[in-house]
Amino acid sequence: MEPDATPPAPSPEPAFSAAQVALADAVREIEQHVATAGWDAPVRLFALVETSQALDADPTLADRLPPEVVATARAEPRHLTSVEQELDPTDDLEALLGRIGWPPAVAGAAVVVERIVLPPEAEDDVPAEHEAALEHLANHPDRQDVRIAAGVLREGSTWCALRSRSHDADDQVAFGPDLVPGLTEALRATFED
Repeated sequence: MEPDATPPAPSPEPAFSAAQVALADAVREIEQHVATAGWDAPVRLFALVETSQALDADPTLADRLPPEVVATARAEPRHLTSVEQELDPTDDLEALLGRIGWPPAVAGAAVVVERIVLPPEAEDDVPAEHEAALEHLANHPDRQDVRIAAGVLREGSTWCALRSRSHDADDQVAFGPDLVPGLTEALRATFED
């Protein structure tokens, strides 16, 4: 009699580096922070700095940060703090990202933007003219409003959060490294020389 065959072990979940875990935490915190302001918001841009390095450079920062953030930064050297950047209102995210450059102290960046998405079968009917396309999207019965928070690190890691207006709850946000690759690539380009 043959012994029962043991099924193969499931393939391991992808392991995330400490840097990517820190980025994921920062993107989640940024998305939740922006969500408290509601919908129909402008583009928001954040520099990401390693909290421990910022504390070393400016010890008085510890008095301005919540104690739990300081404690986490001391325990997790890759912990990131987001610093919102002042922006002129713009509809052209591509142009905005095209003129951004970061100093060496900035470890990464995150952007939050709202978009309208349609199911693939509805995209064929979108007019080519910009204003007509916007009107079509705004009035389409199958439109979905989404908020995208995308972050990248200078070393290349990416992370995204995606919230739908129709499922507007913290436990309904989708997360992952590759949810919006075009946006993360544009954000990554802000770190190229």
